[in-house]
Amino acid sequence: MADLVIILVVIVALFALSVIFGSFFTIQTAHAGIIQRMGKFSRIAAPGLNFKIPYVDSLVRTLSLQVQQLDVKVETKTKDNVFVQIPISIQYRVDPDKVYDAYYKLSDPIKQIESFVYNVILGHVPKMTLDETFEQQAQIAVDVGTSLDGSMKEFGYSIVKSLITDIVPDLKVKAAMNDINAAAREREATVSRAETEKLLLVKKAEAEAESKRLQGEGIANQRKAIVDGLRESISKFSEAIEGASAQDAMALVLLTQYFDMMKEVAGTNRSSTIMMPHTPNALSDLFAQFRNAIITGELAAGTRTDARAAAPISARPAP
Repeated sequence: MADLVIILVVIVALFALSVIFGSFFTIQTAHAGIIQRMGKFSRIAAPGLNFKIPYVDSLVRTLSLQVQQLDVKVETKTKDNVFVQIPISIQYRVDPDKVYDAYYKLSDPIKQIESFVYNVILGHVPKMTLDETFEQQAQIAVDVGTSLDGSMKEFGYSIVKSLITDIVPDLKVKAAMNDINAAAREREATVSRAETEKLLLVKKAEAEAESKRLQGEGIANQRKAIVDGLRESISKFSEAIEGASAQDAMALVLLTQYFDMMKEVAGTNRSSTIMMPHTPNALSDLFAQFRNAIITGELAAGTRTDARAAAPISARPAP
C-alpha cells in the first residue's frame, strides 16, 4: 500500500512539473510566435517569456521578423532575340503587424515571391533590346521591388529592396559584344594614328618648304656674291694687266674655278663624281673653249640687238 502511494506521489509530481514547465516558453528577439488553442489561432507571442495553458495552447511556429534575402535567377529573351539570365536578390521581411497573414495566408511564401519576380521580369525584359536591358538594369530592379511590394503586402510581407546583381547573356553573345567593342576601339585608334601621321606629314612638308625657301635664298645670295666677286676680280684683272680684255679675265676666272673644283673632288674619298680623262695639252683647248664661248655669246647678243634696232617698229617683237 505504501509503495502504491509513493508511485502516485511521483506521478502527481511529474505531472505538476510538466504542467509548470509546459506553461512557460520564450521567444527570441526579432521573432514572433504563433499560438493556437485546440487547433485554432489564439494569439501572437511577443519576444521574451510567455505563458500558455498546458495541453490546450500550443506554439505551432516561430516566424523571424528579420530582413531575409531570396536569390532568384530568371532566364528570358530580349527584344532582339538574345537569351539572358538575370540574377535578382530580393530582401524581404515579415510585417510585425501582419504576422497572422504571413503565416496563414501563404503556404509557401518563397515560391510565391519567385512567381511574382518571374512575372515582372517577363513583362519588362522581352520589350527591351539587350543594350536597353543593360542600360535600364536599375529601373528594372525598382519596378520589380515596387510591384512585388504591392503584391506581397496583403500577405503580410514587405519588400525592403530588390537588386539585380548581373545580366548574363550567352557566352557567344558576350564574346561578340567584346569583339564589337574591340573593333570600335581599334577603329578609333586607327583614326587617331592616321590623324597623327597626317599632322606629322603636314609639319614635315611645311618644314621642307621652309628649308627649300631658305636654301633658295642661300643659293641666290651665294650666286649674287659670286657675281659680285667675279665682277670685282675681272675689273681688277683688266686694270692690272694692260691689254687684257674682259673675255680673257672671264676665261681665266672660269679656268681657276675649274681647278678649284678638281681640287675639291680630289680632296674627298666619298665622291661619286665621274671625271672624263684628259691631258695637260688639253688645258689650252679648254681655255680657248671658255673664251670662245664667252665671245660667241656676246656676238649673238649683239646680233640680236642690231637686228632688233634695224627692224621697223611695227615689226619688232614685243619685249
